[in-house]
Amino acid sequence: MTETVLTPPSERAARKAAPGEARAPRRSGRRRIALPYLLLLPALLLELLVHLVPMLMGITMSFRELTQFYIRNWSEAPWSGLDNFTVAIDFDAPVGQALFKSFLTTCLFTVLSVGLCWLLGTAAAVFLQENFRGRGFLRTLFLVPYALPVYAAVITWAFMFQRDNGIINHVLHDQLGIGDSPAFWLIGDNSFWALLVVSVWKGWPFAFLTVMAGLQNIPRDMYEAAALDGAGVWKQIRHITLPSLRPVNQVLVLVLFLWTFNDFNTPFVLFGKAAPEAADLISLHIYQSSFQTWNFGTGSAMSVLLLLFLLVVTGVYLLLTTRGRKATDV
Repeated sequence: MTETVLTPPSERAARKAAPGEARAPRRSGRRRIALPYLLLLPALLLELLVHLVPMLMGITMSFRELTQFYIRNWSEAPWSGLDNFTVAIDFDAPVGQALFKSFLTTCLFTVLSVGLCWLLGTAAAVFLQENFRGRGFLRTLFLVPYALPVYAAVITWAFMFQRDNGIINHVLHDQLGIGDSPAFWLIGDNSFWALLVVSVWKGWPFAFLTVMAGLQNIPRDMYEAAALDGAGVWKQIRHITLPSLRPVNQVLVLVLFLWTFNDFNTPFVLFGKAAPEAADLISLHIYQSSFQTWNFGTGSAMSVLLLLFLLVVTGVYLLLTTRGRKATDV
């Protein structure tokens, strides 16, 4: 005889509920995976509207013969293909020669500005690591240029660089007796150095803040052990500080490079719509090529070429620094 086992109703209900309970963790897991994307969706949409859509419009304009005659409806401008790019990179023609000279000026300006910003920021951050009276005041003072609005700061520098009433010439010529006559800082060859001074003054506090934050992650025990082994200050900086700051410096240099190479506000506020030839940065040069000559197609082509250059430099830089970091870790 076969015995019949009677299952209590409570157990049968529990067995029926088991499949549903198995599905619940899967649904909750899917929700957890989808939640970050839902939270990022508003930012992605704003990024699309603010950056990507204008960028795509600019790329489209670069393939059109867009002049002042088609400003009202730029989509009706004739299709020119690669003609705008050919004009921009024709270095035997005046337009290409001017663009190439502006590009070289921007490269030199960027190398000097980024190098000085990093050097001053690193030196100040290392100096302020030691405890002494007034350190908090100096930290606050060093961040003032970074906190000031760009327009207010650059306009102040423009007044300081005035030939007759500027404080720069008052100190250099009247007080120190440098030069036979007050120098012109906002025109001629000196305009490059005036722009460099303003750029470094405005940018080095960011380097200082970044390096100072990176120094907080270096254990003080390493410096104490190095001091016991007889290592001086310079050896500690060379063998402890700089290697430990390598990941921070890799990001810092890239950010400073992109900001400086694309800087438009500083030369525009300092010189106006037309910068001197010695300080003709490529961002302001593209603006002049677009809005002074009303040839927006050529100006858009120059912007696309600048974008491609920055993308290539960024990619190569990240590739080299990543390989260098992996080799160091091994």
